[in-house]
Amino acid sequence: MTTSAQVFEFLSQHMDNPDTHWSLGAFGAIAEFMRDPDEPTALLRDTTAISATTGRGGIRITPTANIRPYASETAVGQSWNHRIALCLPHEQSGMSRRTVLTEVGPDEEALREQDQQSVLFDLGLDCLQVDCCIRVSNAAVIDLLRAHVGRTLFEVGNPAMGIIFAADPRRVFMSRLGRIEVFQPIPRADGKSPQGPHTHVLPKLLAHGRTHAATEPIPEDLVPCVHLYPPHPVKDAMGRPRPFDIERHKAFQQLFEMFGNPELVALKHRIATAVVAGEEPASTTIADGRFARASIRVTLRQLQAADPSRPKLAAWMAAHANTSHRTLEEEDPSEDGH
Repeated sequence: MTTSAQVFEFLSQHMDNPDTHWSLGAFGAIAEFMRDPDEPTALLRDTTAISATTGRGGIRITPTANIRPYASETAVGQSWNHRIALCLPHEQSGMSRRTVLTEVGPDEEALREQDQQSVLFDLGLDCLQVDCCIRVSNAAVIDLLRAHVGRTLFEVGNPAMGIIFAADPRRVFMSRLGRIEVFQPIPRADGKSPQGPHTHVLPKLLAHGRTHAATEPIPEDLVPCVHLYPPHPVKDAMGRPRPFDIERHKAFQQLFEMFGNPELVALKHRIATAVVAGEEPASTTIADGRFARASIRVTLRQLQAADPSRPKLAAWMAAHANTSHRTLEEEDPSEDGH
């Protein structure tokens, strides 16, 4: 069994690695943190927390004794994504669940000392495991927002969202396991997210009321409060292809065996063994199920990335081609390139 000390050390190593990226939020409201390898970064670690702060944003993780890392992989397009969700039991994951714009007060837990007297406003998005806030230092903007406290941002005729876009405040997303702060500008409605730390707030996806994408096989009694995305073997953080890196692949497979669903881990081993042995697809009986089918597709794509010339691999891929419609995850921007 993995101890709290081992989890803390694992998280510290990934905080130190600029190729590991992070997100915090719910389905439809996500803050992401990433940094460049040569970007000036303040890395801090004490007995209870680890953090990284750059000129574009920052993250602090405060793991608790009941944290549960959960590793998973998802077939996306012709490739796959991977991630580790840092989960808490459902009854311990809840945040404020505010439903209207609310003044919270000075952000005394801000990553940078100069931000600790700036005022937090909760956007009132009513997400179970995350408080989605903005932080404002301009007194005039604070007064403008105070005039609309108690109203939902999505109320017809409410000017608060326009005030927020014009002011371009810091975004601060918080869960029971930490926070992500974004200092970069809010992208315009017709613009792309900037490289580096950024946020997504999409009302259409929030309306589903989900804590995470439906294709992520989180156990029902757990809620993901932070995600980390270790370096991917075939693409960079922006989703651009790169040559297959066997060491990155092995590193995540070790994490998958430690923190993944044991049944899916065993299934991957069984499929890989059959393909490498040159067996026909029909020779292996596979229990049906959404996550099992997805795991098979991931396994086959990983085998193809490592050696596309394997005999029978094309037949396996044809037999397990994904013919389903688009899933919720394929619309979820929290999966940017990971």
